[in-house]
Amino acid sequence: MTRHAQRREPRAHWVLLILTLAAAATALVFSGYGRHEIAPTSPSAACAAAGSAPFQGGPVVRLDPKTGGVRTLEVLPGTVALTYDGGPDPAWTPRLLDLLREHHAKATFFLTGTEAAAHPDLVRRIKDEGHEIGSHTYTDADLGSVSGIRAGLELSFTQNTLAGTAGVGTPLLRLPHTSTTESLCGEQWEAGRRAILDGYVLVAADGSRSPERGAVRQFTGSAEAVAETGKLFRAAADDDLTYTTVSKGLGQPSAMYEVSTLSEWRGTAVVLAQQGSRAFADGMTWLLAVAGALTLLRLVLLLTVARVHVKRVRTKRSRRRGATRLPPLTDPVSAIVPAYNEEAGIEATVRSLLASTHEYVQVIVVDDGSSDRTYEIAESIPDPRVMVVRQPNGGKASALNTGLAWAHFDIVVMIDGDTVFEPEAIRNLIQPLADPRVGAVSGNTKVGNRRGILGRWQHLEYVIGFNLDRRMFDVMECMPTVPGAIGAFRREALMGVGGVSEDTLAEDTDLTMALCRAGWRVVYEESAIAWTEAPSSVRQLWKQRYRWCYGTLQAMWKHRRAVVERGPAGKLGRRGLTYLALFQTVLPLLAPLVDVFALYGLLFQDAGRAGLVWLGFTAVQVFGAVYALRLDREKFEPLWSLPLQIFVYRQLMYLVVVQSVVTALLGNRLGWQRIHRTGSATDTWEQQPVSR
Repeated sequence: MTRHAQRREPRAHWVLLILTLAAAATALVFSGYGRHEIAPTSPSAACAAAGSAPFQGGPVVRLDPKTGGVRTLEVLPGTVALTYDGGPDPAWTPRLLDLLREHHAKATFFLTGTEAAAHPDLVRRIKDEGHEIGSHTYTDADLGSVSGIRAGLELSFTQNTLAGTAGVGTPLLRLPHTSTTESLCGEQWEAGRRAILDGYVLVAADGSRSPERGAVRQFTGSAEAVAETGKLFRAAADDDLTYTTVSKGLGQPSAMYEVSTLSEWRGTAVVLAQQGSRAFADGMTWLLAVAGALTLLRLVLLLTVARVHVKRVRTKRSRRRGATRLPPLTDPVSAIVPAYNEEAGIEATVRSLLASTHEYVQVIVVDDGSSDRTYEIAESIPDPRVMVVRQPNGGKASALNTGLAWAHFDIVVMIDGDTVFEPEAIRNLIQPLADPRVGAVSGNTKVGNRRGILGRWQHLEYVIGFNLDRRMFDVMECMPTVPGAIGAFRREALMGVGGVSEDTLAEDTDLTMALCRAGWRVVYEESAIAWTEAPSSVRQLWKQRYRWCYGTLQAMWKHRRAVVERGPAGKLGRRGLTYLALFQTVLPLLAPLVDVFALYGLLFQDAGRAGLVWLGFTAVQVFGAVYALRLDREKFEPLWSLPLQIFVYRQLMYLVVVQSVVTALLGNRLGWQRIHRTGSATDTWEQQPVSR
């Protein structure tokens, strides 16, 4: 007998998850910063009156190296320095470069860092065609209305971007939202003065100055700039003017300079970071849309197929009531109860089986090396139909196989040691086995201890998720799991697949998939109700779902060839496994990233729209929950906890999937993890208005 080696659960996956989410958040913040979604700025207030600037003079302002003061420079007579703010833009920049080349003119392009990083080929073309490059800050931010730290980042990011895209640096700077030197006043001038002290040369414009005396013309980067430049060239066709860059207009060599290899590498890293962050943000936008669409599609599919299942059930019941109805299946049944430290609930479980309305039920309790009083309690029940078998601890699959060896009858019911059956459950559960094609039947599991918030959440999950899923799997003939809490099997089918396999921790899923691949039909019987005790603490819930999810991944991998097989196996593979892989593995793995993006949208994008999307999503979930509760004849009272379930419980389940996948990838194996039982499975069962 092969036991699962118990190793220490991996902890590195938490570090990996935290780093992944931190990287995702950083990428979103960086992308949002570059797109003005985070910390956008507005232009500073205009100067109160003309002449309020702290200096008068030419449009170029720099530090005088001799005096240490501010000095202004003018463009040479007969020279027009063409300047363009913003961009590069894939629409207007190439057209503008073509126009300048046609008229043998040069210009200075004041580029924003974000656009330069997005279109590095255009930055290189500007440089290669002999034009000059200046800085227009990283995000076109008004440096007069931001902190000194933000202003420094705006300038340094732009320099890094230019270094990474074209291998150049530049001291030329045009402050966003400024034009002439007269507009450099108040906060704008303070920001400009700090930049000058850091070595920058401020370039303004002098739109009223005659070109013959030398001028700096300013255009805003857009399609309009192309049209205005064309008009300028046509109007001055007969004038003896030189259209050139700012530096040449001053009679100086180009202000641009080649950067060091280290600076170029650092700049390349900044460019790649921005491109990656934008691509990630764009991808997350699409992912959010796809995830939402798939979630809605899943819900519509579940509800639609559930309706089909309801009609089928009604048809079967009508036939049973008709004149040609078949007699009910009354064959004796062997019920196997694997138990490990189940002293709190084992007596209630056994007595519920003995109270069955079915004609004869053999109850086999397999004590799997319990260290409590499970064996003594089961042994003390005075009924000849009860058989108690004791074995060394070998795991749940081993206990089930032991019980199977002691079973006397051809119909076998498997039940967990914490589950209580309704009196009619066994009788209803085995009726589908009258069809010789059916090899196994899944019953309807309900949460018994649903008084606390955690119990309510699990109750909703069982009704909305598990039971709706089983209805769909039944109709689509691809049932992947008969739950360990309540399932009926044809002994012939069990023997045909070699009994219960010990290869995985989800022995019920592994067994069901094996039966489907062997050609047996597996169906769902909603009228066979069993009450199970759900975990009452987050820690216990985590352990249970961790084992379920990890074991399901093992079973999916074990039976992966079903995807390419034919017949019932192919239905399991292409329908059931695909559904499990997409909706129970891939989407939960991506869910934390989607949640980070949704939080980002709520904080920095259109909060109203994000709120409406969430409300719409919640409304759809509530509608599905109402329908599922109605199908299961459950009260609607727990619905108030559904929004909280979306915020808290669902995130917990997502993290379980993350841990399970990492565990599987690392090759770790888990033991049969049990949860602490309190015997509360009968809490709700005892209050149900049904006859027993």
